[in-house]
Amino acid sequence: ACMLCRRADADPDICGRKLEKQGLCLHEFCLFFANNLRQHRVEELGLLGFLPEDIRRTVDWAAQKDCFVCGETGATITCREMSCERRFHLPCAVEGGCVTQFFFQYRSFCWQHCPEQAVEAAPEANTTCLICLEPVGDQKSYGTMVCPACKHAWFHRGCIQGQALRDGIACFRCPLCRDRDAFPSEMLTMGIRIPFRLPSREIRAEEALLARHSRCDASGCLCPGGRQQADEEGPWELLLCSSCAAKSTHRQCSSLSSSAASWECDSC
Repeated sequence: ACMLCRRADADPDICGRKLEKQGLCLHEFCLFFANNLRQHRVEELGLLGFLPEDIRRTVDWAAQKDCFVCGETGATITCREMSCERRFHLPCAVEGGCVTQFFFQYRSFCWQHCPEQAVEAAPEANTTCLICLEPVGDQKSYGTMVCPACKHAWFHRGCIQGQALRDGIACFRCPLCRDRDAFPSEMLTMGIRIPFRLPSREIRAEEALLARHSRCDASGCLCPGGRQQADEEGPWELLLCSSCAAKSTHRQCSSLSSSAASWECDSC
């Protein structure tokens, strides 16, 4: 078992790979999130730059700290809010409604002090998750999230986490409007782990498919700049078919309003 989270079967997608060296056994991200642990710049030292003596000292310190989620000792993660004393294990974070940010300072927040999406939006009646197609409820919550760019793409936290793990940072984007700027940034802030790795062969093939269809496929394209013109907004913004992703259209060419967030081709 990991000496920090005390789990032998923790999800490696969240806790990272298991490291064993010098009599120590720890998950990669349990190391990064643990309070009172300092990583040295030379990663060859100890485990990824964390010294064995520092790790053992942290383990002893955490033995006196209870996890507010499961109630067991060994809680090495403390809420970032200075006045908060809630502590938890990394595998307990989601169950406790906590946010763990997998970048830069690896900050953690309990359910009371975690960041919330600033988007003023609420799902319409019977809105379903774009990934699993199950209902998302009637408001934003820890488990229900929305794209900050289009404000129409709703999904469950667990579903978008799975999408992020499959895509990696190179291909992760909104499943509806395909935004790759505001969307990944907000998901990282909200505690979604996005692996920093190259895309898989399947993802690269999908990217190539989408690239081949970055043109207006309307029967009569009205754009003065031609079918290849793609503005970021306005009448000549290209919308990809939300079902097959194989055809696109300019808003003007398919008489779509400026508020329309999605479009389906005639075949779909």
